[in-house]
Amino acid sequence: MSRPVRIEFPGANYYVTSKGNSDKAIFMDDEDRAVFLNVVDTVVSRFEWIIHSYVLMDNHYHLVVDCPNANLSKGMRQLNGVYTQHFNRRHSAEGPLFQGRFKSILFEKETYLLPLCRHTVLNPVRCEVVTTPPKYRWSSYRAHIGLVKPQGWLCTETLLGQFGKREKDNQRKYRDFVKLNMNEPSPLDGRAAQVLLGSPGFIEEMHPILNGEKVAKRGPKAAKRRRSISSLCKNVENKTRDERNKIIRRAHIEHSYTLKEIGDYLGLHYTTVSKVVNQ
Repeated sequence: MSRPVRIEFPGANYYVTSKGNSDKAIFMDDEDRAVFLNVVDTVVSRFEWIIHSYVLMDNHYHLVVDCPNANLSKGMRQLNGVYTQHFNRRHSAEGPLFQGRFKSILFEKETYLLPLCRHTVLNPVRCEVVTTPPKYRWSSYRAHIGLVKPQGWLCTETLLGQFGKREKDNQRKYRDFVKLNMNEPSPLDGRAAQVLLGSPGFIEEMHPILNGEKVAKRGPKAAKRRRSISSLCKNVENKTRDERNKIIRRAHIEHSYTLKEIGDYLGLHYTTVSKVVNQ
């Protein structure tokens, strides 16, 4: 069976997993796990990824990733490559650490973001490592329910925002959502063509791409005459936050400025810009 085509376009969302060669451990201890998350930080910064959820197991990991710049493969190459160098150097190992290429499932965000993030953090429970998600340190769950401070690169607003506007209430609602649905079937059971997860309309739209047709332009469209970012953001310091956020979204969506370019101009961290764009 041939390998499925990797579909990439601006703003695509993926459920990603990568496991150790021959199912061997890729994390020997907590230091390895901490180093891996530091590498995630650098990849998010360089490629402007938005990470909604993650879990690190002994021999594999899962990420729920939004790629505004259609660069999943490039980012994964750096993530797995840099971490492999660390692992081999620290443990006096040689050769590939990960088994083949990573696996990714392109999913429809509106329908599957919540179920996939829940599925991700329940992995340690399914594998009987812990009895409840809060007991597992190496996932995004504890940050989402407010037990620990989120890493700077972890986007919690989009996921929690599915439940309303009050952060504290949303943390409780997310915790209840995970707890009450622990025995739900895996959302991955609904996959089509191995790599697609979404509504019939979404699947129909993506299927031609699997057959070799040119990817649809779903992401930010380049403006015919791109205005300078200085003119777009003129007098932004005198604007309200809502007015500023509209300018940010316009700069990204209509004029194709990257999150980092906007953040650098406005003196904001790119993760702050990504949260505005995804509101």
